Amino acid sequence: MIYKKVFCLLVFFFLVFSCSWAAGPGSAALSDDEKESDQQIGDFSLAGYGEKGKKTWDLFGKEANIFEDVVKLKDLTGNLYGNQSVKLTADKGDFNKTNGKIHVEKNVTISTSQGVRLTTDSLDWDRVNSSISTKAYVNISKDNLFTRAKGAYGETALNKMNLEKDVLVEILSPKDPNKPEEIDNSKSVIITCDGPLEIDYAKNVAVFNNNVKVDRQDSQIYSDTMEIYFSSDKKKAPENSVKDPMADSMFANTSIDKIIAKGNVKTVREKNITYSREAVYSGQDKKLALSGRPQLLIYSTSDMPAFEQAQD
Repeated sequence: MIYKKVFCLLVFFFLVFSCSWAAGPGSAALSDDEKESDQQIGDFSLAGYGEKGKKTWDLFGKEANIFEDVVKLKDLTGNLYGNQSVKLTADKGDFNKTNGKIHVEKNVTISTSQGVRLTTDSLDWDRVNSSISTKAYVNISKDNLFTRAKGAYGETALNKMNLEKDVLVEILSPKDPNKPEEIDNSKSVIITCDGPLEIDYAKNVAVFNNNVKVDRQDSQIYSDTMEIYFSSDKKKAPENSVKDPMADSMFANTSIDKIIAKGNVKTVREKNITYSREAVYSGQDKKLALSGRPQLLIYSTSDMPAFEQAQD
């Protein structure tokens, strides 16, 4: 009788110990992926090589759950190598074994050696076509240019990006060129549009579409479309155009060198308003040249009444 009790007790302890060992101390926190994966490994890595054995990309994960068609990674880091380096990081991601595409989520960041940085909640990375896409909100920054929009696609290196809708761009202006960290909010510029917005960081140009508005503390520009150049451009304003005195110093101390606004252009400075079909702002002389039947509505605080000037 005593022997049976001892035997049963040993069996009980054996079963309890076996279940505890199989489950592990963190078994309650195991995800479905970890429970169902074919294999689990740590320090997962992949790499691709081009001509002459030169590495073109690599992918790392601190933990991987391997399934038949996909590898689910945690603490993912990916790199592209070429004319410029690109680094992608995310809390988790899925690597598709069949097509090589990668879907990443949570704290997604892409940074390039050219100083462009993108953050979002989720992203699809197509290594073969060197492209990225997302339906989530994205934030992109380069130098003093900050952009936010919903939905984006473009090059993985971020040289060219198309932002789909709800676009907001902020161009910060430093108080002192020698102290770029000190921002003068009164001279910064905010640009919004319904979208899409096409950005070419390599050429320093952005093209805004649909209900475009450039907003500064004391002035605004409205138009259907707008091209903004952030690199020096010495082209002259269109012939037979009118210089708008209200635009003088409108964008002083910003990095904008030229703006071309087209379609239902309206500029506002305090109570003064101009209308035209096209407007070209020159960062060189801080003037806005109007063309296409421009009209100036000037409000006067003196005894002289307001007047309208029109030109064909």
